[in-house]
Amino acid sequence: MKFKEIIRVSLNSLRTNMLRSLLTMVGIIIGVAAVIMIVAIGKGSTATITSQINSMGNNLLMIYPYAPYDGSSSMSFNQTKGISLKDIDALEQQKAVAEVAPSAMTNADITWSRNKVSGQIEGTSLAFVHVRKLSLAQGRSFTHYEVDKQMNVAVLGSDAARNIFGPDASRAVGETIMIKQLPFKVVGVLANSNSNMSNSGQQVYVPITTGMERLGNMSIQQVNASATSEEKIDQASAEIRQVLRVRHELKPSEGDDFQIMTQTEILKTVSGVDRIMNMLLAGVAAIALGVGGVGIMNIMLVSVTERTREIGIRKAIGAQRSDIMLQFVAEAVFLSLMGGLVGVMVGLGGAKLLEKFVQMPIVYSIEPVLYSFLCCMAVGVLFGVYPARKASKLRPIDALRYE
Repeated sequence: MKFKEIIRVSLNSLRTNMLRSLLTMVGIIIGVAAVIMIVAIGKGSTATITSQINSMGNNLLMIYPYAPYDGSSSMSFNQTKGISLKDIDALEQQKAVAEVAPSAMTNADITWSRNKVSGQIEGTSLAFVHVRKLSLAQGRSFTHYEVDKQMNVAVLGSDAARNIFGPDASRAVGETIMIKQLPFKVVGVLANSNSNMSNSGQQVYVPITTGMERLGNMSIQQVNASATSEEKIDQASAEIRQVLRVRHELKPSEGDDFQIMTQTEILKTVSGVDRIMNMLLAGVAAIALGVGGVGIMNIMLVSVTERTREIGIRKAIGAQRSDIMLQFVAEAVFLSLMGGLVGVMVGLGGAKLLEKFVQMPIVYSIEPVLYSFLCCMAVGVLFGVYPARKASKLRPIDALRYE
């Protein structure tokens, strides 16, 4: 039997039972669509995060007030001394360190006139604009005097300004807002920033001294620092580590109770997370396609039973075992490939909708589409072989007697 004839007969058989064929493909469709969407979202998120990290400059260091977890450290977050304002002062004195911007967070209600919104308050220093590569649309940042004297001044992110003052946020500078029942004068508004990691547009920034003294329950959760140059990044990291170990009175045998990450290390972490997500995705895809494959095998076994007399007649007029086997394998492969094709279209369409209506970053690539089709073909062959072998082994005389 010619290959073209096998394909024609297989397609005719699938068209005869169109509804059953569509229902059989559901498992494959869902599995492939999920893979396409998750890969597109994952690649988009990774690309966005990488771009955001790169936009902050090659001389960036991030310091966290907890020990790096290596699986063996017994030091918990609560056992660390944290990072104090005096630690920040000491870091600013280091030769290879250009600027230091601590970050302490709290949530609070913000009131202006009759408008009341919930927002995130970040206590920081006047260096935060330069360290994070931000720019001001209106007004100015804090001054050294305002930080030293714990003055009630605030710089608003662009989104925060719109939330508080409405679409016309140009009125913000000079106005007084209430944070936890305390008056704060708005001295600046940040420009829109689509390339910064810190959700800067949604924050309300106050001097860290003011926040920790008057807004309560605020501690430094992160420190952004910049080296004097890209070449001095390792020197700056070493100086910061030495200062914090001395100030935290750590013994030589004790590990750090803080963590310092350079841009390169942050990017490595992002890549590691991306690899783990890809492994999990591969597992989910294997399960979904396996379930779809079992569905195909079940339907093919039913089809073999229903078409027993047809198989007997074909064998009686000269069809070979290989012809029968190839036909049923071809039907299983076509079912799987058509499910894969529909799944790819559903996945790409779903990703496009998320990109348009939910504003999710999406990156499309050909690799998951090709892998999906290869996997679908493999599933069709793997789960179609057993029903095909069963059909090919039927004896013509027994098949013709079947009612």
